[in-house]
Amino acid sequence: MQLALQDVAKSFGSDLIFQGVTAKIEDRDHIGLVGANGAGKTTLLGIIAGELEPDEGSVSRGGGLTIGYQKQNSGLVRGNTILEEMRSVFADVFQLERELQEAAAAMGERPDDPALMERYRRLDDAYQARDGYHVPVRINTVLTGMGFAQHGYDKVIEQLSGGEQTRLAIAKLLLEEPSLLMLDEPTNHLDFATLGWLEEYLSGYRGALLVVSHDRYFLDKICGRIWEMERGVLTVYHGNYSKYVQLREEQDIRAHKLYEAQQEEIARLEDYVAKNLVRASTTKMAQSRRRTLEKMDRLQKPKGRLKPPHIDLAYEGEPIKDVLTVEDLTVAVGEGETRRVLAEDVAFQVTRGDKIALIGGNGAGKTTLLKCILGKHPAPGARIRWGRGVRSSYYDQGSDHLDGRLTVLDTMWKAYPRSPETPLRSMLGAVGLSGEDAFKSVSQLSGGERARLKLAIICLAGSNVLILDEPTNHLDLDTKEILEKALMAYTGTLVMVSHDRYLLDRVPNRIFELEDGVLREYEGRYADYLSQRPRADEAAVGEEKQPSRQAGAYYRGKEQRRQEARRRKETADAEALIEELEEKLAEIQEQLALSGTASDHVRLQELCAASEDTQQKLAHAMDRWVELSGEGDGDET
Repeated sequence: MQLALQDVAKSFGSDLIFQGVTAKIEDRDHIGLVGANGAGKTTLLGIIAGELEPDEGSVSRGGGLTIGYQKQNSGLVRGNTILEEMRSVFADVFQLERELQEAAAAMGERPDDPALMERYRRLDDAYQARDGYHVPVRINTVLTGMGFAQHGYDKVIEQLSGGEQTRLAIAKLLLEEPSLLMLDEPTNHLDFATLGWLEEYLSGYRGALLVVSHDRYFLDKICGRIWEMERGVLTVYHGNYSKYVQLREEQDIRAHKLYEAQQEEIARLEDYVAKNLVRASTTKMAQSRRRTLEKMDRLQKPKGRLKPPHIDLAYEGEPIKDVLTVEDLTVAVGEGETRRVLAEDVAFQVTRGDKIALIGGNGAGKTTLLKCILGKHPAPGARIRWGRGVRSSYYDQGSDHLDGRLTVLDTMWKAYPRSPETPLRSMLGAVGLSGEDAFKSVSQLSGGERARLKLAIICLAGSNVLILDEPTNHLDLDTKEILEKALMAYTGTLVMVSHDRYLLDRVPNRIFELEDGVLREYEGRYADYLSQRPRADEAAVGEEKQPSRQAGAYYRGKEQRRQEARRRKETADAEALIEELEEKLAEIQEQLALSGTASDHVRLQELCAASEDTQQKLAHAMDRWVELSGEGDGDET
């Protein structure tokens, strides 16, 4: 056992956050902690980490427990470079390495000194116990997986964005390998490639894992248990997120049925007692039933779930079949010398009823593409034609277009100046902004509340075409589920940008991927895209030249594939060489450790020289491996 919570309670002032929290974390548990914003998830993590004290109850920690806790503020050391921050995890290993090198040099000068030989042997045993020869590879593997190879490892932490610093903090924790790893929203700021790598890494994590996340796909992939925090109560469910949703629904149905059955039984017994207690012939039976009522352990009426928002995307009037046609679109940002082309010769068509998801890496140009087709970003030379009868609404992933000085209700009035107050208040209430929330200024709202306000504006628009940019950002899990169901039920046309793979696997019927400056189309949902994507490059190799607008991009892609194949081969060669040199170094260390070596001065000098030469070659091989890894990440956009 790593840790146990027993009847833990915590309040802040008069506000009770949670009480009666009882749960265990075993050695290899992978647990997802879920709940609405403000439910107390971060407070619970703080108590487990020892940063907060519970008001009631106890926290028992196993012997040898080490906790690594990643928060939204990263806690990295200012002034360090990326590599220095990662190397700090292995400060003792690098100190051993320096002492080993000094001992080897000393033995070369005094080969007949048995004390030096013994010291070298002890240092080498300690170095190998810490897996010292593999530390550089471990650092490079994690940094590459977390998307830092393209930065150059000498970049100072202050030069990284907030999201990059959070990623680096996670990378550092992965290298530390605590027995209990706690992550708070680790999937924020990650693209698909990094997400996939992190999921694979955490799926095989040998310690315990407790993660707070709103990424349902991520929770499905890595978690074997779900802790749900709601109304101050922690409930434990076995299984991943999808299993949790199923079990929670079954539990709610069962609880209501048991309560209703007991209420019927109570009513029946009370009715019998009332009718038969005063009758001599039945008074004993009535008294018996009254005692049964008195002894009965009465069930509390199930409180029910917190009321989720109501999202209705109804509309009137259909557009013509060809909703949108785009040709010769160049997606670019900046002007003059700073102008940067993200994609060229983009062409696609959207027909009535399509549900299209636009995906791609961070910075690929997805948001800019949406703004181009909406006329919010310049697209000189492009032919963009919207069909007759189109009524569109745009959900911007940011909140810059909202006036922070206005109240929530005034923001609705700004969007619908002729509307009476009642329908606006009703819509706000439907999305969870009820009562006094309507009179808050927008600047006072949380990210989730702003997202709900934007959804309320769209729900009233009655649009038959929706353009949504990351609509699930900042939403809690319940609201994501409701929005997902609304989008699935929506019969209009949808074009959305999203990193929410759970959503992507349920809503769209087409996937557009913007990668390497090229827009590629895939039929089906996210799972279909994943199954088709590996074959796409293979099919492209055998294609003959097509008279397409994207032909130039295709041939550039073909050359990139040749370079990628060469890079993969060289990487594999470098890895094989590293393995060979590590084996050779281990053999030399074994020879040095033999009892007769210390007395054979010539042999000792030969082995010391061979050890130093092999370590230098190993360092060069590792540097080459890092360089090749950096080339691979640098190819992505």
